[in-house]
Amino acid sequence: MAPASKADKKAAVDAAAWLFNVVTSVGIIIVNKALMATYGFSFATTLTGMHFATTTLMTAVLRWLGYIQSSHLPFPELLKFVLFANFSIVGMNVSLMWNSVGFYQIAKLSMIPVSCLLEVVFDKIRYSRDTKLSIALVLLGVGVCTVTDVSVNTKGFVAAFIAVWSTSLQQYYVHFLQRKYSLGSFNLLGHTAPAQAASLLLVGPFLDYWLTNKRIDAFNFNVPSLVFIVLSCTIAVGTNLSQFICIGRFTAVSFQVLGHMKTILVLILGFLFFGKEGLNLHVVIGMIIAVVGMVWYGNASSKPGGKERHSHSSRSSQQKHGSESSEIDEKV
Repeated sequence: MAPASKADKKAAVDAAAWLFNVVTSVGIIIVNKALMATYGFSFATTLTGMHFATTTLMTAVLRWLGYIQSSHLPFPELLKFVLFANFSIVGMNVSLMWNSVGFYQIAKLSMIPVSCLLEVVFDKIRYSRDTKLSIALVLLGVGVCTVTDVSVNTKGFVAAFIAVWSTSLQQYYVHFLQRKYSLGSFNLLGHTAPAQAASLLLVGPFLDYWLTNKRIDAFNFNVPSLVFIVLSCTIAVGTNLSQFICIGRFTAVSFQVLGHMKTILVLILGFLFFGKEGLNLHVVIGMIIAVVGMVWYGNASSKPGGKERHSHSSRSSQQKHGSESSEIDEKV
């Protein structure tokens, strides 16, 4: 009974972590859409800096209250993480500006194969045939839902390439750093959020001016817009924390695959709250395909052999007999 109850508890915590991430991620997308569309606050990079500043404040308060213990993260590792994360944010914003929406969505979908490649190369992960097919089905479904016009240009391709690789590396690094240095989600956020807040608030206003030709100091900060900014920053604390929790408990690939559930939910909520324009048969079919692929991925990756770490184990007894060292598959 003990193993079963432990497995049930883990499943419940996993589900809660995913629900936390989905709710906060979808919530912040809806709030930011209202903030930018209704009040004209188009300073996305600076807003992200505000998000990390709020997260920094939260981690400082929790550390002061004793809920976060002191931990160590080497400066070179912190610097690499912040570079990956900031290039991800800037790359995504520039990619959206320079590319068609269709190519931007294709670039986002390509993060899953890139994340798979990183796990295969660095973690020696092996995927079963069903796991690979389920990932392909998710990509197909989300692609049918979101990819419309596709046009490519050189500078847009370069921006998308940087965005895809930096985002994939950042998400891989979240899992890597937590595992290597035994850092909890709060601990890792406590190290990374201040550096990201400082760098993005410093660079953000200039980058936003370059992207939008608008200056943030000229924006009319009235009470309704300030309420939405505060609400966005508050939800962002949960979004940042839940991302670290989910990637720490799972992997970057699982986070990407099941994370596309948020894409489907955003589409559905958009149709519910902002009208049915764009809702047609192929979008509905794409949603169904994507959801089926996600369920299949969850089932396939959890089975023995679905997703395993491949490592070499030296066995001294076999070496005495001249045998080659055997290979052991560890479930991850």
